[in-house]
Amino acid sequence: MRLLIITQKMDRNDPILGFFHRWVEEFAKHTEKLTVICLEKGECDLPKNVQVYSLGKEEGVSRLEYIYRFYKYIFKFRNDYDSVFVHMNQVYVILGGIFWRIMGKRISLWYTHKSVTTSLRIAEKLVHVIFSASGASFKIKTNKLHVMGHGIDVGSLACDHREPLKERLKILVVGRISEIKGAKYIVEACRILKEKGILFEVSFIGDPITKPDYIYLDQTKELINKYSLEDEISFDGSFPNHKIKEKYCRADITINPLPTGGVDKVVIEAMACGVVPFTSNEAFVEYFGEYSDLLHFKFGDSTELANKIINFMKQDNVNDIRQFLINTTKAKFNVSILIKNIVDILSYKK
Repeated sequence: MRLLIITQKMDRNDPILGFFHRWVEEFAKHTEKLTVICLEKGECDLPKNVQVYSLGKEEGVSRLEYIYRFYKYIFKFRNDYDSVFVHMNQVYVILGGIFWRIMGKRISLWYTHKSVTTSLRIAEKLVHVIFSASGASFKIKTNKLHVMGHGIDVGSLACDHREPLKERLKILVVGRISEIKGAKYIVEACRILKEKGILFEVSFIGDPITKPDYIYLDQTKELINKYSLEDEISFDGSFPNHKIKEKYCRADITINPLPTGGVDKVVIEAMACGVVPFTSNEAFVEYFGEYSDLLHFKFGDSTELANKIINFMKQDNVNDIRQFLINTTKAKFNVSILIKNIVDILSYKK
């Protein structure tokens, strides 16, 4: 199969989107020719059958130039692809969908987000196939939907050695610093942990992006100062996606205080490393199995989160929990299996 992929960024060092570089590597194993159009291009190291073309964000070009290059590429290379895979941004489906339909291309969209917009509803009509990580990640009812799970490079995330739990609990929080990511809830839980005599250290990995994010970061730091948690909590910035393993392998637990909205990739990465995740996202309950009551807490309830962490520290089967989580990621979220399944679906035409 010859495939066109359209994505936001191709950069193996990007702390948020760097994972998609690994996806493209895997797609290349199952395609004769792979053409990638991205909004922005950074460092890439890809097989010979992959060609990457940027719309020019890294060059600072105008939005009009983005659109010009987009149409230039999809028509110039029209004989180099049979199917189209658009990653997350449904606007590209709207821009190219009619033309791809006329050219007889099979169109697919990967979309994993709880929001439903007018543009998403239009894109749903234009595509042949929709892929999502979970049923909760795509809210439009359609028979085009295929629930696939996430794709994580499980093998590369395996930790060589994991220390047993020690007196001082190492907590890792990964993701953009913003209100939706709930850093304040975590600080409130930390206040309770400290009041109950628990020793811990928290590392936030990620940066604010928008102006409201920076305001939220300042508010969170004020809360840390108010509770005298400066020695326990640090903000350590972003790490390249392919280096985040180093942080996971030193952590005991991770906290993901998001509302239900699909399967969050950072939780799966943590599971693959044997880091025990605590999350308020109900989408993970089915993947936690017998440990769901231990690891899932009510959204916004810092007291319940703190109590569940304390209860976890009393468990005598921590290694069993870790191994269960690792085995779950291997079975449900392996990138090799995911990409092969996507290619199989795109290759099948009714």
